[in-house]
Amino acid sequence: MSPDRPTLTATPHNVGVDAAVAAARRVVTALLHAGDGSAAAMAEVASRLTAVAEHLEEHAPTRDERLVDMWAGEGVTRHDPVTGPENAVAPPLPLSGLPDGSIQGTVTLGLPYQGPPGCVHGGVSALLLDHTLGVANHWAGDSGMTGTLTLRYHRPTPLFEELTVRARQVSVEGRKIRTTGEILAGDAVCVSAEGLFVNKHLPRPR
Repeated sequence: MSPDRPTLTATPHNVGVDAAVAAARRVVTALLHAGDGSAAAMAEVASRLTAVAEHLEEHAPTRDERLVDMWAGEGVTRHDPVTGPENAVAPPLPLSGLPDGSIQGTVTLGLPYQGPPGCVHGGVSALLLDHTLGVANHWAGDSGMTGTLTLRYHRPTPLFEELTVRARQVSVEGRKIRTTGEILAGDAVCVSAEGLFVNKHLPRPR
């Protein structure tokens, strides 16, 4: 990576937090696998999970304090729902910049992201692409907020298979930024996206 390029991947900050979030992702997947036909003692599981949640809530900062902490500094945030290591909703999807100016990452999605049988929910695909297009803008140097995101679903996007998510900035005209991206399974394009972004940023909480 050249020295004038931004960082795209959040660096480890608190190993305990990252490990706890990874465990939470595993719990979510395990609950879906178990379902209502499970022989597990689900009432006991619920009690134990409730105790964990109460422990976390008891020791958490206020919401306003947490928002300030989330947005502290100028580097890559750790909380977003696509790449964030602190967010159990995130798969997560690691992204890397390429010499040609595009960015790319690979991810395998499981049951928490299912829409049609055995396939990724279309809204999840939109989330991955919206974020990836935004990161491509950050990588290119001109970034902003999503104005319009147009998606084309070419074929079902499979679960349990490695997917490639990639994007690149196409043009900048004044405050308007145009970016494209796609999700592929192997060599097949599953979803493609065109985004129009506006070069504007909300102030960070302080």
